[in-house]
Amino acid sequence: MKPMIWHPEEKDQKVNQYLDQINRAPYELIVGMLLVVLCLFTFSFLFVFL
Repeated sequence: MKPMIWHPEEKDQKVNQYLDQINRAPYELIVGMLLVVLCLFTFSFLFVFL
C-alpha cells in the first residue's frame, strides 16, 4: 500500500496558475443583470400604476 503523504508534483503549480486565471465568478455580470431587472421593474411599475 502506498503511503498517505502528499508530495507536490511539477504539474501542480501549473494547474493552480491555470485555475487562478479562469476560475472567476462573473460578479460584474450578476450585478449588471440585477440592475437591469430593477430598472425594468421600476419602469413597468411607473407606467402601469401611474
